[in-house]
Amino acid sequence: MSDAGSGAAREVRDVPEEWKVVSTTRHFGARVISGVTDAVVMPDGDVVDRDYVTHPGSVAVVALDERGRVLLIRQYRHPARRLLWELPAGLRDVEDEPLQVNAARELAEEAGYRAATWHTLVDAFTSPGMTDERTRIFLARDVSPIPAAELDYVRRHEEADMPVAWIPLADAVRRALDGMIHNSQAVAGILAAYAASADGFASLRPADAPEA
Repeated sequence: MSDAGSGAAREVRDVPEEWKVVSTTRHFGARVISGVTDAVVMPDGDVVDRDYVTHPGSVAVVALDERGRVLLIRQYRHPARRLLWELPAGLRDVEDEPLQVNAARELAEEAGYRAATWHTLVDAFTSPGMTDERTRIFLARDVSPIPAAELDYVRRHEEADMPVAWIPLADAVRRALDGMIHNSQAVAGILAAYAASADGFASLRPADAPEA
């Protein structure tokens, strides 16, 4: 069998790259996001407009209990016009906050759980053709509920009614592949956790691994 492609395969790794921008137009700035257009110089010299949304970034948590079940929450998402089953997740909205601390805060606020064991599960750009949002999804194990007396976060608006469900990881995989779970962080996290479980999660990066 030919291995002509093996050299190229070894180079399959995302790397930083930035093409020249000759102008930037900001169309709006909202509480979280902004809409901009960059005039970008293409390799052939043409200058073309590229529209995108700037975003502070996000974190999400695949929380697994001792029975191998994953924690999902249901939340209304207005742009999608759906109630989506998702991972506990949130914005990177505290300056210089370590991402694991950010994720632990979201797990506590959205689901009322804490975890003793953390690993980096997967890093992703949520939709790189239209936003610079990057997300880090953590694997959290050795989970336990936080006593009600210790919870001081008040859920409002879409977060006011978020049912929690624990389902077997393999069942979550099936639901993702059957088109029953659509949230991109949930799909990526569920599939990554299932793949990582093959070696008992031994190959995962530490929770404080740098983002490339």
